[in-house]
Amino acid sequence: MGADIHVFADGNPLYVLESWRPPPPTDQRWLREMPSRMLNARFAVVDFTGRQQELADLRRWCLAGSRLAVRWLYGPGGQGKTRLADQFAQAACADGWKVVTATHGLGTVLPPPGSQDLRLDGAVGMLLIIDYADRWPLSHLAWLLSNSLLHQSTVPTRVLMLARSADGWPAVRGSVANLQASTSTQLLEPLPAESDGGPGQRTEMFKVARASFAIRFGAAAEQIMMPGPLDHPDFGLPLAVHLAALVAVDAYITGQRPPTSMADLTLYLLDREHTHWVNLYGDGLRKLTASERSFRTPPSVMNQAVFAAALTGSQPPDAGRFVLGHLPRQQLPAEQIVADHTRCYPPAFPGRATVLEPLYPDRLAEDFLALTLPGHHADYPSQPWSASVAGKLLGRGSDGAPPGWAPRAITFLASAAERWPHLGPEHLYPLLREDPHLAIDAGSAVMIALAHLGDVPPDLLDSIASHFPDAGKSDLDTGIAHITARRAQYKLPVTDSVFTRASILFDLGVRLWRAGLYEQALEASEEGVRLSRGLAETDPSMIPAAASSLLNLSVDYSMAGRREEALAAVMESVSLYRRLADDDPVRHSEAFAHALDSLSGVLGSVGRIEESLAASAESLTILYGMSSNDPLTHGSTLARVLQNYSSHLRNAGRMEQALTIVQQALEIRRTLAATDPAVHEVDFAYSLSASGSILKKLGRYDEALAAYEESIHLGRRLAVLNPEARVPELAVSLGGLSGCLYVVGLHQDAVTVLEEAIHLHRKLATSNPAANEPELARSLGSLGLLFSEPDVERFREALNITQEALGIFHRLSTEFPSAFMGDMADSLVQFAVTRKNVRMDLINGLSAAKEAVRIYGRLGQEIPEAYSQKQAVAYLAIVDILQELGFAKEASKLRGELGQTP
Repeated sequence: MGADIHVFADGNPLYVLESWRPPPPTDQRWLREMPSRMLNARFAVVDFTGRQQELADLRRWCLAGSRLAVRWLYGPGGQGKTRLADQFAQAACADGWKVVTATHGLGTVLPPPGSQDLRLDGAVGMLLIIDYADRWPLSHLAWLLSNSLLHQSTVPTRVLMLARSADGWPAVRGSVANLQASTSTQLLEPLPAESDGGPGQRTEMFKVARASFAIRFGAAAEQIMMPGPLDHPDFGLPLAVHLAALVAVDAYITGQRPPTSMADLTLYLLDREHTHWVNLYGDGLRKLTASERSFRTPPSVMNQAVFAAALTGSQPPDAGRFVLGHLPRQQLPAEQIVADHTRCYPPAFPGRATVLEPLYPDRLAEDFLALTLPGHHADYPSQPWSASVAGKLLGRGSDGAPPGWAPRAITFLASAAERWPHLGPEHLYPLLREDPHLAIDAGSAVMIALAHLGDVPPDLLDSIASHFPDAGKSDLDTGIAHITARRAQYKLPVTDSVFTRASILFDLGVRLWRAGLYEQALEASEEGVRLSRGLAETDPSMIPAAASSLLNLSVDYSMAGRREEALAAVMESVSLYRRLADDDPVRHSEAFAHALDSLSGVLGSVGRIEESLAASAESLTILYGMSSNDPLTHGSTLARVLQNYSSHLRNAGRMEQALTIVQQALEIRRTLAATDPAVHEVDFAYSLSASGSILKKLGRYDEALAAYEESIHLGRRLAVLNPEARVPELAVSLGGLSGCLYVVGLHQDAVTVLEEAIHLHRKLATSNPAANEPELARSLGSLGLLFSEPDVERFREALNITQEALGIFHRLSTEFPSAFMGDMADSLVQFAVTRKNVRMDLINGLSAAKEAVRIYGRLGQEIPEAYSQKQAVAYLAIVDILQELGFAKEASKLRGELGQTP
């Protein structure tokens, strides 16, 4: 209750939302049976200590800032993320917040119907905690973040995501750009070592943990010595310090000498797991109780079950029995093994019908997997059956689909391989060589983990890359980029062929760009162009490759807001394609038309309107001839060029002609979208928005409203699926809709829509100001006009934001006068009219209007139809302000010159 439910087509949940619960009470004897239970963060056995600065930082983030804020809290396994988040949740609950947890869906057992009341009911805020956020597919996170639970405007809402690294954050940050949310990251640093002059945090944490564990064992903590120094980097993890304290207490109780290294501490704890299995089954040396006699699973079989559970994680009962069916043939039925395993490792949440609860903490489960698989030299018995079981559990089903636990299993193996060098070469890599697509099916987090492994073989990465999708896919783009970058690290130093090096760099640039890693993408693309240009100078057969690479680089420059560099690159590309099309029109005409269209767009962005129109017209001439012979093949390309040509006509003030052209593009794209929506809906939404813009300019407001509303409805859905690419277009459409609402008198509605657009523009401008500041400034100027309306009456804000908009365009027009001088004049008019409307700061408003008149006059000498009407509006602003200032005679004279009546 109080939230949405998102499910797969088969009815399984994408995720499960539950009210946060404090640590459950635990039986002390049960904890002592297997000491590893005391390390499970869920039981909070150790009193919280340290991390006070990090906790305070979270409290400040919670209480300050915007209504909706998202934070990515990251650090390696064992760094204390879960425990810190629980401590934060406890404090938030005490402060009156509603705290909710999200668990990713596949294999998740739902809580009982009606058991989760997520309604606010007087809560002062909403906090959502997402553990393992780096393992969620991006699209599933996007669905979660769209849940109505997070969009109740009456209270502040915070989303805390826990992850092992920051690698997945850029894509997630892009996905929240359309949610009007502030974003931030927080790294959990290692505990400082005492020998480095630190404040003794490790020793203090050890003492607190030792005392907490000693209470459970009924021992005197002060009599238990520290096993050894804690200066090794391994003990920068709070988990490692807790482990040292736990082993010290347990060894004291059992009369053993505690080990000192991290690896030996882990072995000690795993030995205690085995001891517990033996005690439950019976060793023939002591009499068993009636309860113990019901435990019929031999330790050797329990070892197999625990191994399987570490790979799969907890499962519903049917799935658990299926998993155990992959173990070496046993006499016991699966139900008995399940029951005995559950006795050792009960469900994380009482009342849930789950089985095969894995070892905790995760790091211990990873080490157990590595030590059970053969090939290490530690003093721990590996098992000959383990590799076969792992292979079977990662095998595909009869439908060709991988098991739902594949992401967890491969992630755990890859994480363990960072510490156990035998695991990759002898087990993980052979598994993936047999089925390389498994790495892609497992998702971005798995590919990132693989790319970071120091010994991952180049040929394995090549095999995985051969299965990459050609088009971008938001759930996979980040992982693909990391794999591609690692392949480039391997290949570039040993590749002599310049052509091959250029190809590697082009592919790297594309993959990095799709992942939102724009600066690295440009570096790769620039180097690739340098190499291909050199090849083309000596080998004519390389000219197409050089032309294509220059065109791609131009797009990259444009997206980064580097317009002059974009223009130089595209002009060079067009020159090369023109030569190719002259020599062989059949092979190169379509590519030439595409390059001309790109040139037109870049020329328009720098204010060279007539040249832009000429390039578009030439491109259309080529495509009309080609599409008349083969309309199905060339329809999409023709629609794109028509769309762009319409945009240039609109910028030149030729609205009727622009409308005719855009409607041609719209009809082609409507037909294509109906045939193949996955491919063509994005372009269709863009054409709808462009059509709305032109209809608005022509005063056909009802038609414009309908076009914008259809575009926005489609755009919101597309933005969830691919936020990085679709949010900018959605923001522009929202701005257009706001303008229509304003004209028809729905000022408050216009404000609401435009404020959403501005929030999106601000987020985009923060990450890429050069590309997104112009739209931000345009929207700010429009909002200033809205705020100055009498029925809105937010006058002080109107003055401030039009000043902000003018500041942006003053800077941009100084740096790029040909591209932004028209926007500068528009902003000056908005600045002036706002001041006229609110009857404040009129002298500055008058100066701004006069400056706008001068700029429009200069620009109108080249394209009068584009600027004559705008200049008239600026003159009228001067008349009105003169009237307000008391210069009625001067105002009347100017009005007469303009042909206006009072």
